[in-house]
Amino acid sequence: MDKTMYKGLPALRLENEYLSLVFLPDYACKMASLVKKDSRREFLFQSPSDKLTPPPYGAAFSAYDSSGFDEVLPSIDACPYPCGAYQGVPIPDHGEVWALKWQYALHPGADGLTAWVKSPKLPYQFTRDLTLHENEIRMHYTLENLSDEPFEFIWTPHCLLNCSPHTVLVLPDNLTEMMTVEHSTRTLGPWGSRHPYPLTKTPDGVPADMSKTQPASDKSCEKFYFTQKNTQGWCAVKHTDNGDTLTYRYDADKVPYLGVWKTQGGYRGDYNIALEPCTGVYDDLYVAHKIRRAAVCAPKGKYEWNFTMIAGREEV
Repeated sequence: MDKTMYKGLPALRLENEYLSLVFLPDYACKMASLVKKDSRREFLFQSPSDKLTPPPYGAAFSAYDSSGFDEVLPSIDACPYPCGAYQGVPIPDHGEVWALKWQYALHPGADGLTAWVKSPKLPYQFTRDLTLHENEIRMHYTLENLSDEPFEFIWTPHCLLNCSPHTVLVLPDNLTEMMTVEHSTRTLGPWGSRHPYPLTKTPDGVPADMSKTQPASDKSCEKFYFTQKNTQGWCAVKHTDNGDTLTYRYDADKVPYLGVWKTQGGYRGDYNIALEPCTGVYDDLYVAHKIRRAAVCAPKGKYEWNFTMIAGREEV
């Protein structure tokens, strides 16, 4: 683990013969870069700015850097906490933890780091223990409920990925129906519209393959969830130009839902995609509570799960 600078901020570089990772301790300990050494592919979407500014608590996500891998908890959309003694406490846009100062400690063997943060307004502490092992980034997460009543939350890895028209989604076969949660899009229509996956038709009857990535000139933006649970606990992207893959493997019983984000030039001109395994749906914790699709941590208990990123290659 080496100390360095990255876009104007102090950084930690963790690497082995397969991968090089960069973390920003002053920016919620986010992963800012993930490079696969043999192909020199940067998997994570990068900001065009050469300087990054850590956000203050409660900042609007769109007003700050939207590159790399941010942890999102306890909600994706801004909303009031839905129940119990903390009912009505406002949760900021994209949650709290992406805009908080984390603490961290390096592993004695220099193969990873443990980072943690405590909410200033809600009763939880969140910990990510990360180890680099060959071409795998192994993460163990713990949410600790500090209160005497159940604590509800949504977690997702908001990991924005570089993409091109050669980038495709590779998903379990049982995920065959999706529901859009954007308010209105050219491809999928208004919020709540359901479509078959991967092949569907736009409201105008134009065929669309949602497993593929369109060029940035498409000027589109989509966010959808699969209506089935991802019981197999994996999802992946493949770059068909050279066969590079990035696969996520995780505990399906603890992280049962899967969302997909695509901005193909349609949001701020950005061009990236994200696979977002999540503990609850649909973006809003208040809604997730109402439809009983939020994760629940027992009083004075812990909710733990594993999440692994695997950088590989398949024959083209």
